[in-house]
Amino acid sequence: MNDTTGPGDAVLRAIRTRRVVRAMTVEPVDRRQLEAVLDSARYAPHAGNRRLHRYVAVTRPALLRALRMVSPGMLQRPRAAIVVCVDWARVESYGFGPANPGAYIDVGTAAATMLLAAHSIGLGAGPVTSFSRAAVGTLLNLSEGLRPELIICLGHPDRQQQPPMRRRGGQAWADLIQWERG
Repeated sequence: MNDTTGPGDAVLRAIRTRRVVRAMTVEPVDRRQLEAVLDSARYAPHAGNRRLHRYVAVTRPALLRALRMVSPGMLQRPRAAIVVCVDWARVESYGFGPANPGAYIDVGTAAATMLLAAHSIGLGAGPVTSFSRAAVGTLLNLSEGLRPELIICLGHPDRQQQPPMRRRGGQAWADLIQWERG
């Protein structure tokens, strides 16, 4: 890998060191930290700058436990969570159908930005996509047309967390890249 030097070093370092955190301490997430992570989503690329998403911040322990009960993919015990929802009424008002991938791509860019923001301020974070959308919508009392698409779990990383998994066999990174053919 060819390391670069220059003003972008901090960003590249954050990208290279961010990990999904599944072991979190019981220390609560400070509201200012949660607000900083939420605020970062507005700087993520959004198709046409239309802002077709809504973000629900969850900090109440009982509600976080309930979210875990309907989310088999939530292995961590977060102290806060951000539920990224698509406002399908707005999507349709712009003439996009449910098969248009734009809303989902924007979920991904917002999530990646929030994960990096959390990492940059010392929080552990992990995305969850395995959950009952209907149950989460009910638990959060979401408005008609809002559909939860991704949950970002937040907390302080537990120093006892297992190290990142090492790839077993498989392809090298360079094998996954194809350059255009002349």
